Parts: sequence; C-alpha cells; structure tokens
Amino acid sequence: MSGWDKFADSFLNARVAAEYAPKILDGLWLTILLAGCIIVTGVVVGLVLAVIRAMGIRPLNWLIIFVVDLFRALPPLVIIVLLFFGMPAAGVSMSGFVAAWLALSLVLMAFAEEIFWAGITAVPPGQWEASRSLGLSFLVTFGLVVLPQAVRMVIPPLVNRTIAITKGTALASVVAVPEILGAAQAGVSFSFNPTPLTLGAVAYLALFLPVVVLGRWIETRFAWRR
Repeated sequence: MSGWDKFADSFLNARVAAEYAPKILDGLWLTILLAGCIIVTGVVVGLVLAVIRAMGIRPLNWLIIFVVDLFRALPPLVIIVLLFFGMPAAGVSMSGFVAAWLALSLVLMAFAEEIFWAGITAVPPGQWEASRSLGLSFLVTFGLVVLPQAVRMVIPPLVNRTIAITKGTALASVVAVPEILGAAQAGVSFSFNPTPLTLGAVAYLALFLPVVVLGRWIETRFAWRR
C-alpha cells in the first residue's frame, strides 16, 4: 500500500465517512445553535454594560471594569471547566451546553463592552455639545446622536472579535457537548479511524468560511470614514 493509499484509508475512508456523517451534521446544527446563543448574549450584554459605563456612576464603572478585565484575562477553557465542574460544588449544576454558552458569552461580553466603550469615547465631544446646546437631555443625546455613531465605528472590530470567540465552540467538546468536534472525536473513538476529524474540519469550513467572508464584507461596508 502506497503512502497516499495509507493516508486515504486513514483520513478519507468512505465507509467511515458515510457512517459518521449524520452525527457530524447533528453536531453542526448544535454548533450553530451554540454560536447563535453566544453571539446574542455576549453582544447584547456587552452593549448594556458599555451604556451603563457611559452614565459615569463610579462604583458601577469600577465593577464593570473589574468584571471585563477578569473575563478578558481568563482563558475560555478555564471558565468552561470552572462552571461545569466547579459550580456543582456550590449547589449549581448545569449541562455542558449551558456551561459553554455562559463561558464564551462572558468572554465575548467582556471584549464587546470594551469595543463599544472605545466607540463611545471616539465620538467627537462636539457631537455632545451641539446636542446639549439644542436642549436635548443626556439620555436623548446619547441614544440618538452618540450611540448610533459609536456602533457604526465598532462594527468591523466587533464582527472580527465575535468570529474569533464563536470558533471557541470547539472547546465545548471538553464537557461532552456533541458539537462538531465532540461528534468527530466520538467517531474517532468508535471507528478507530481519524476520518470523522476530516468531516469535522469540512463542517467547520462550511460553517465559518461564509461567516469570515461576510465579516470581511461588513468590515469594508461599515468602515468608518471621517
């Protein structure tokens, strides 16, 4: 058997691929669901924290900064393990899916808050002054004048960071979530053949390559031009 034949039998085995493709497909849908939950939760909570921080309430600002820095510093895998294996000791049990969702949402929340905050502080002070001179309140100025400009400025970096963090859904396999990598690893264990990993790689490409292309388009479309 030639070297190529050995490679094909190990990584491109048609029989193994046909047997485990349905499980990889199920893992793909679960990955999409998990990624969607992470994006919605992380971005929305990050935006809320940035808005609260803009209110200038010092005790809350200190708390937000501490939480954001904490979850930016901790590796996502450590957070997943702490939630899944540590919280039951405190009487709070959760599934692997919930642990992965919360952990990656907290990481995305931290980065999203900093990105939104950077956008808010980048809005020229003249925008605030002009709006307030027209008699608009702080909340109206912030909601109708400052925040829309800030969001437009931060869309490109926010999209890129979101893509980077949602690819971390593969870490959910550590806590037995049968997403793409988890399904692929289970297939390898049962078949004694790495072909399911090849299927997993194809599934990740099918899922994230269009997202990366969309992110590049969004970055170009919403690039801030003064």
